[in-house]
Amino acid sequence: VISGILVILVVFAFLRNVRATLIPSIAVPVSLISTFGVMYLCGYSLDNLSLMALTIGTGFVVDDAIVVLENITRYMERGESPRQAALLGAREITFTVLSMSVSLVAVFIPLLLMGGMVGRLFREFAVTLSAAIVVSLVVSLTTTPMMCATLLKPERNHSHGRLYRASEGLFEFLRDRYDASLRWALRHPRFMLTLTLLTLGINIGLFALVPKGFFPEQDIGRIVGVIQASQDISFQAMNEKLSKVMDIIRTDPEVTYVTGFLGGGGGGGSTSNTARMFVALKPFETRKANVLQVIARLRKKLAGVPGAPTFLQPVQDLRIGGRASNALYQYTLQGENLEELQTWAPQVTQRLRDLRELVDVNSDQQDKGLQASLVIDRGTASRLGISSQLIDNTLYDAFGQRQVAITYTQLNQYHVVMEVAPRFWQRPETLRDIYVHSPTGAEVPLSTFTRYEPTATSLSVNHLGQFPAVTTSFNLAPGIALGNAVKTIEAAVRRLGLPASIRGNFMGTAQAFKASLANEPFLILAALATVYIVLGVLYESYIHPITILSTLPSAGVGAILALLLCRTDLSLIAVVGIILLIGLVKKNGIMMVDFALEAERREGKSSAEAIYQACLLRFRPIMMTTMAALLGALPLALGMGVGSELRRPLGIAIVGGLIFSQMLTLFTTPVVYLYLDRLRHWLQALRGGHRYQSRFKKLPDGTGQ
Repeated sequence: VISGILVILVVFAFLRNVRATLIPSIAVPVSLISTFGVMYLCGYSLDNLSLMALTIGTGFVVDDAIVVLENITRYMERGESPRQAALLGAREITFTVLSMSVSLVAVFIPLLLMGGMVGRLFREFAVTLSAAIVVSLVVSLTTTPMMCATLLKPERNHSHGRLYRASEGLFEFLRDRYDASLRWALRHPRFMLTLTLLTLGINIGLFALVPKGFFPEQDIGRIVGVIQASQDISFQAMNEKLSKVMDIIRTDPEVTYVTGFLGGGGGGGSTSNTARMFVALKPFETRKANVLQVIARLRKKLAGVPGAPTFLQPVQDLRIGGRASNALYQYTLQGENLEELQTWAPQVTQRLRDLRELVDVNSDQQDKGLQASLVIDRGTASRLGISSQLIDNTLYDAFGQRQVAITYTQLNQYHVVMEVAPRFWQRPETLRDIYVHSPTGAEVPLSTFTRYEPTATSLSVNHLGQFPAVTTSFNLAPGIALGNAVKTIEAAVRRLGLPASIRGNFMGTAQAFKASLANEPFLILAALATVYIVLGVLYESYIHPITILSTLPSAGVGAILALLLCRTDLSLIAVVGIILLIGLVKKNGIMMVDFALEAERREGKSSAEAIYQACLLRFRPIMMTTMAALLGALPLALGMGVGSELRRPLGIAIVGGLIFSQMLTLFTTPVVYLYLDRLRHWLQALRGGHRYQSRFKKLPDGTGQ
């Protein structure tokens, strides 16, 4: 809603006419409502990703209508009637609008072809946004000209108020300043070309510099906690520690309720030394602290509970694969020999604990538990007529929770379970109080023919792919990006020198991050290649698509600089924002190049005169479409509401990229156009067998209108 209001205000600020503002504004509800229909047919629901696509789409769907409306308005300012202006303006701008929309949809093709869980998630985002763009294209070429012919009225100079005249003076001033700056840029083409190439190099450097992440940690108001005590602790002692920890958590002012239970250890097993808790926080709007601040506060309080190390992590909407663990990220060791694995795993865990980039480092290795082994004196037992099966049945009756009967009532039935009193569970010494009923009818003390020996044992042995495995889980320290943590862990394990029989790999979210990090450059290159192919087909040229794509390096610089300034990781969401910038920023180049080519063909202008005139004529629609897209993404960048952490990197990347690219592409694109036009003529002359000589021609006087 906020994005829609901001976009409509942008249109009104440039057109200063209520009727004219209404025309592109219609594209917003029509496109979004039609997109809901496409989502329904595809089986999509309204979630964070689809809402993010719809919010961004609010700024996109008016672009085509703005370009059509502005061109029709320009013809009306020349004295054409609304109907004639609608026909001429729509006919002239149709190819431009078609190129803008088709190439923007083409950007999403690599997202649609991504595999795995990440691909399925972004497929919903790409389909939703593509549907909105296609509908807006149809609206701009049909509804917009019709409404212009019906609603727009010829304006007279005297009908404008003081506000209109004052704002018109401001726009004329900006246009004159741009005219002067553009002339300077075209007189210094080498400097502008060097600046363009420099931004390409800066992109590579900034991409290597920016911290990289996977998905931002969300604040959905829930925390999961795990208490992992010593492996020889009793059930009752563990219950006391759980109660104490829960009482401390309840004292936090941001906590609504906490519930806990024993058992269910890390790695999916059930161990008596493990307890789990689920913590619910107050609603996002009423809290003074976010979930990470609450966790940091609770960590300090719980550090004072002896023998009860507690691990807390925020619940996320998205968690990819991995084992059940006490922290968000996992590093798993896998080996063929269990003893060798149990020797090296503690060393790896300790190395990770020593890293300042990690917190809550813990392991699911549970090999230090205690058990009481019962040793039978078979000779004595045989003389007493007691068999091993009889001993086993007696112990099962005492401790195995044997179901011995069912009691029926009118409304229900109850299972009768036999077991000894709880006081006999505590110590193995109580085994001497157990009696075995011999075949002769005598009650023989168990201690007569047995003795117990305390021994060490594994509480659980985890496996991965049929091989023994130990998983070390960890969370990130505040301000640490997942990419930096992954590099640090790999270096630490490499220095440790694991034997060849032990293999270490990241699992779950960390594993998916490594895969996505390797694919990010290819994803961006695939988007560039797709757009180049589409533009090449539309323009039937190898050269002009390069001119249009020359607008992109500055957008990448702006996006990454904005992420660095806002201390935000280059996550997958931010990468999607950069891919969207490929479709957004090239619109400026399309409008310039398309009008320049038209001026060369129809009016016989030189390339310098044509691109100069195109830049001035397209200055207003370029500013309008850029501001609409920028303000459409602004609510995402500001990060408002629940789940804003997921949407914020997308908004930051788009806003930063649009601002920086707008400052450069208005000047660099015309220069690149002229250089590539010279290259095109040189290649034509080379194929024709004659020499080609060219130079940048002097610009005409005036404004180029």
